[in-house]
Formats: sequence, structure tokens, C-alpha cells
Amino acid sequence: MLKSRSIAIAFALAVINEAAVAHADDQSRLYRAQAIVTGTGAINRELGFKDCLGRVLVRVSGDQRVTTENAFQAMLQRAGSFVATYSYRDRLEGIPIHDEQGTHDRPQDLTCIYMPDTIDQLLSTLGHKPWLSPRPKLAIFLVVRDAQRTFTLTRDGDESPYMIDAFEAAARPFAMAIIVPNKAMLVSRGLTTTGLAGTAQQELDALAKTIGGDVALAGSLVWSDKDLGWVADWSMMESRKIHHWRIRGVSFDDAFRNAIGGAAQIASGNGEPQ
Repeated sequence: MLKSRSIAIAFALAVINEAAVAHADDQSRLYRAQAIVTGTGAINRELGFKDCLGRVLVRVSGDQRVTTENAFQAMLQRAGSFVATYSYRDRLEGIPIHDEQGTHDRPQDLTCIYMPDTIDQLLSTLGHKPWLSPRPKLAIFLVVRDAQRTFTLTRDGDESPYMIDAFEAAARPFAMAIIVPNKAMLVSRGLTTTGLAGTAQQELDALAKTIGGDVALAGSLVWSDKDLGWVADWSMMESRKIHHWRIRGVSFDDAFRNAIGGAAQIASGNGEPQ
């Protein structure tokens, strides 16, 4: 009996330890950023450091507005001093040099790693704080209407195969993940383009969990000739409150960046997206 209890306790401690390690690893990934630079020279490296500083502050805080604070501009002038370590990866690795430019002009991924205390202090100076709680996986429920057709975005649909890629690209800077329902799931619940638009946010949240999401991000994307771009309306529920925001006259890439940025702002406790 005693032996069984000891084994059970040891197993429980191992699970807790594994979860703690995983959480620490997830947090360490927050405190890094990547920028594309040309070559490995000092001038472009400094430009990369500035780019990475903005990215890591947004990533850690979950607030896309952090780089609009006045004090951020002063921080940019010392961007390199905040970097703990950095490294390069040749984006053309394995491809022979084929012109007269030489290796110093090849595009590079510059990865910057920061100490958490350093970034947390910078955020405090800017009036923000780190968002260290687990980030929700967003289940995307989206109706799209252009000049010729109306459809719901699904992971197995062929109406616009690049939209899901664009959504995933928009989520990466915030260290967030998305999931998109398949056609069968939507059809089985009567969620056609009309049905989805009329579904309550609470119901979509419940559906989100059935497909592996944590919370529903619902929206409509409508092409507007008047605005020379897409008009996007988004909604998400947090703490029993439904939040709404909109952007107009943009590409769908920018519309999705607005969606994810707004969702991150809400989930991180940074107020209402504009």
C-alpha cells in the first residue's frame, strides 16, 4: 500500500515538473524575436535590432499599441543594448552564390534573444506588463463576401487557400495559434454563410472547444469598391463580455493582423481594440 502511494506521488510530481518545464520553455520563447536583414554587417544589424525590439515588446505584452508609446522611440536608439544574444541564419542556405554581390548581401534571419527581466522593465517603463498566462487557441469562424461569391472559411475549402496561411502568419508574432473548422462540421450544425452570421458568440465559443480551440474569433470579411479594400468586422468573448472591432479599406493580410492583434489585446487584459 505504502509502495503504491509512493509511486503515485512520484508520478504526480513528475507530471507537475514536466508541466512546469513546458511552461518555462513556452515563456522563454516569448522573449525572442526575428527580423530579416541583408547581410551580417553592423548597419543592417542595428536596423534588425530595432525591428526585433518592437516585435518582442508586442509579443510579450500582447498589446499591438506598445510601440506607439512616446518612450519607445528613445528605446529604439539603444535597441542593441537590450539584446542578450543574437544569431544569423542564411535564408539562401544551400543555394550557391550566383551573382557578384557576395555573401554579405545575402538575406539573413536575425534572431534576438532577450533576458525576461530586461523586457519586463522596458514594458513597465512604457506602462505595460508581460502577458505570461497561457495563450488561447483561436477558433476562426469567418464569412467572406467578394463581388462574385460568399463562403465560409474552412480548412478543407478551396475558395481562398491563402487566407488560412495569412491568418497563421498574423498569429505568429503574438505567439498564438489558430484552428479553422472543416466543411462537414459547419454543415452538420447548419452553419452556412447565413447561419454562421446569425449564431450567438456563446454558441461559437462552445463549438470552438469541439474542434480544439479555446475561444471563438468570429468575423465577416466583405470586399468594398468604395473603400478599395476589405471591410472586416470581428467579435470575441472574454470574461462573459462580447467585444467588437472593425477595420476597413485593407488587404486581407492586414484584416487578419487586425483580428489577431485585437484578440491578443483583449485576452491579455489590455483593453478594447480600436
